[in-house]
Amino acid sequence: MINLLPPEEKKKLLLEKKRKIVTIFWLLAVFFILCLILFLFLAKIYLQNEIKSKKAVLAAVGKGIEQTKIKNIRQRVKSANLNFKRLDSFYRQKIYFSDILKNISEVIPQNIFLTSISIKFSADKKKEPVAEISLSGFSPTREILFDFKENLQNSGYFKDVYFSPSNWIKATDINFFITLKFY
Repeated sequence: MINLLPPEEKKKLLLEKKRKIVTIFWLLAVFFILCLILFLFLAKIYLQNEIKSKKAVLAAVGKGIEQTKIKNIRQRVKSANLNFKRLDSFYRQKIYFSDILKNISEVIPQNIFLTSISIKFSADKKKEPVAEISLSGFSPTREILFDFKENLQNSGYFKDVYFSPSNWIKATDINFFITLKFY
């Protein structure tokens, strides 16, 4: 085919052809950029939703772990409180040797000397702790020994105070033996 158009028209046609090609390329570039932006926007939304769901799962797992830790701590505290309560009741039921000696020393007259003290710890019928005490010693007179007996009976700490009848035979230089209980 022969082109009989003048050169100016040929240039115009060529220029218009180039303009159409450039316009098509620009439209394709804009379309490609818009598709890329749309794809990146959708990817961003998808990733944000995935991150939110993973955070929710992690939060739920974290709460579960925290609740498990809290349950373990509560269980340990309950166990410790129970042990402390048992220890407290155990020590409250104990009779201390020092308490017995203190109470005996408060009621013993000055002229009486103890030669031996024997203490046996046990429990009575109600499972209450009791100390069975045996005392032996020396008293210069029967009156002082009688005062000691009265002091023991009136102290309120000692029960079942028993003086052997042989303690009362001699009037002076008495070696005595006493049994009593301390609650």
